Amino acid sequence: MYLGLDLGTSGVKALLIDDNQSVIGSGTGTLDVSRPHSGWSEQDPAHWIRATDDAISALKASHPKQLAAVKGIGLSGQMHGATLLDGNDKVLRPCMLWNDTRSHAEAAELDGNPIFRALSGNIVFPGFTAPKVVWVRNNEPEIFAKLRRVLLPKDYLRLWLTGEHVSEMSDAAGTSWLDVGTRTWSDDLLSASGLDRSYMPSLVEGTDVSGTLKADLAARWGMRNQVVVAGGAGDNAASACGMGIVAEGHAFVSLGTSGVLFAANNAYLPNPASAVHTFCHALPGTWHQMGVILSATDALNWYAGITARKPAELTDELGDTLRAPSGVTFLPYLSGERTPLNDSAIRGSFQGLEHSSDRASLTQAVLEGVAFAFRDCLHALASAGTKLDRVTAVGGGSRSMYWLKAIATALDIPVDVPADGDFGAAFGAARLGLIAAEKADPRAICAQPATEKTIEPDKSLTEDFDAAYRRYHNLYPALKGVQS
Repeated sequence: MYLGLDLGTSGVKALLIDDNQSVIGSGTGTLDVSRPHSGWSEQDPAHWIRATDDAISALKASHPKQLAAVKGIGLSGQMHGATLLDGNDKVLRPCMLWNDTRSHAEAAELDGNPIFRALSGNIVFPGFTAPKVVWVRNNEPEIFAKLRRVLLPKDYLRLWLTGEHVSEMSDAAGTSWLDVGTRTWSDDLLSASGLDRSYMPSLVEGTDVSGTLKADLAARWGMRNQVVVAGGAGDNAASACGMGIVAEGHAFVSLGTSGVLFAANNAYLPNPASAVHTFCHALPGTWHQMGVILSATDALNWYAGITARKPAELTDELGDTLRAPSGVTFLPYLSGERTPLNDSAIRGSFQGLEHSSDRASLTQAVLEGVAFAFRDCLHALASAGTKLDRVTAVGGGSRSMYWLKAIATALDIPVDVPADGDFGAAFGAARLGLIAAEKADPRAICAQPATEKTIEPDKSLTEDFDAAYRRYHNLYPALKGVQS
């Protein structure tokens, strides 16, 4: 048996698979996000430990014999979070998460230094790790003075599980400290942030063994083997491993809290000016590009809260037939935007409201707004040299067929829906745990799932969606002028 642990923003998922990669069972633990100020987003790392223990304990209650047979654990996690530790591995402050944008000034300052784009292959976004640490140096000097180690969220879990300070390439690529082309920490980038390599964990590939599970935890969960812990992956690279998106030309669209348009590459192809992320993949010798939007299902969940309805109720209200855009336009910039804008200060908007605008038309606008944000990402990927012919849908929002039809039509490419099964980040992490434990062939293990259905673009609505996208595209500069 092999266990995948995915540390997300809203919870931890533990997924158990056997040596045939059949899903045996899963458990979850819940998490909350603290937002003490506008643009801030934090979690207490102690809550990650509690949620992970809850998730594994649920598996132990339902599948004790299978959990006892675990040989390998893989880790996946939300990227970019700054988990700051002192010399005794004590957490110094709440972790600033991937969607925390308080360090926008520090990010702009670092990005103004040309070595960052040249070596990391990316813009220094406010959500990345490096500017957050510089923010702490500037605003919480007493905390920075005690700082001895910086870990990403899933790597703090690894420290608890194994006692080792280790990260891997895909997650480390999102810190702005990794030389992404050579897959090593950059002394120059660290120095420009006021740090050196002593603050960093060691690096392994996602398929490598990073340590072994502590004996007390193995006994607590009834695991009998010496359990190895794989390097693992950042959440998007782990999802790609779960979906089999590991070879050139393969891509997925993820409708999670944030939204991702992800393409696997066999070479390092940076183009920072496009605001496309160029990161290492979890498999050795591979990279990936992705366009990232900060609010995908988060936008629908926000609107569901406003209307006092469940998200599924809102999408069900639209029916199964894709409609032409109504004239109401939604910009999903609830916490700023990454690709292609790199704007942490911009905020969302409804435009074109009239007396006839009802709940359904606003729901439709929210779904279309996210679809058009993905269209922005598609154009950005094309400018970075990656052309997509089709994508596979993943994430909680992909349960809405209406939303997938809107995305297929907005992007003008087919969207494949995988057959029933769990192929997300936890499954990808479990696959990496299997590879590390058995020294298996990564590409053989990370196969693509069968496709249940393919959603083709609705060509009868192409002109309507093109016109709606032009309205969407033209709104950002106008909104920027009002909000600045």
